[in-house]
Amino acid sequence: MRIGEIAAAVGVTTRAVRHYHHLGLLPEPERRGNGYRDYTLRHAVVLARIRRLTELGLGLAEVRDVLADDAGKDLVEVLTELDEDLARQEAAIRERRARLRALLESEGGVSAEGPVSVELAALFQGMGDLSDSPMAVKDREVLAFIEATAPEEERERLLGMLTGALRAPGAVERAASAYALLDALADAEPDDPRVEEAARALAACVPPGLVPEGADVHEGGHGSFLRAFYADFAPAQAEAIRRTLRIVQEGRG
Repeated sequence: MRIGEIAAAVGVTTRAVRHYHHLGLLPEPERRGNGYRDYTLRHAVVLARIRRLTELGLGLAEVRDVLADDAGKDLVEVLTELDEDLARQEAAIRERRARLRALLESEGGVSAEGPVSVELAALFQGMGDLSDSPMAVKDREVLAFIEATAPEEERERLLGMLTGALRAPGAVERAASAYALLDALADAEPDDPRVEEAARALAACVPPGLVPEGADVHEGGHGSFLRAFYADFAPAQAEAIRRTLRIVQEGRG
């Protein structure tokens, strides 16, 4: 048989056959006097086995182990490992689907900042209708970013504190007032007297322990991240946030 004939018989491409030759999975057949490869039934049997193994999900390195005469692993061992790996993938997929269902079924689960966790979606819902406030939108974006990047323990700590603070009487109204003061600083200068008022209003909304003790809240403390964070706000707004963090730290002291 020629290469096109054996490829068609087994149901693979001629390119795949050549690749298996290159990797040493399929022995090279003898060539006829005209230079064409002469494939035998034995080649077809091996090629069909390679196809079955790859369809089961084995990588080509694993296929080589199975086919090799001195294989370090026999077929049963390789297939057992593959089955265990597929079981782990199935469990991960079930967990992801459960999270997706929870998001789709929860109110506000698929938000503009999403997808976010059910817990953060509930926090956004508890904040009320603050979508008209540019500062509130930024705040939600930052929270979504932190949730996506922070370690699990830190995410749980943050969400727990914010959820608890939001349940306090008048918390939503205080947050709305602080956001309004910050929004009004969009075109102001950093030395605007309203900066201090906005900082104190925002500090009143920050739950105790939100800013870790000893944290450096200045750009120099965390390099480029804090510089990028403050740069995302207008100068007066950035100054108000800096003062807020200082007020929180001084109040704790």
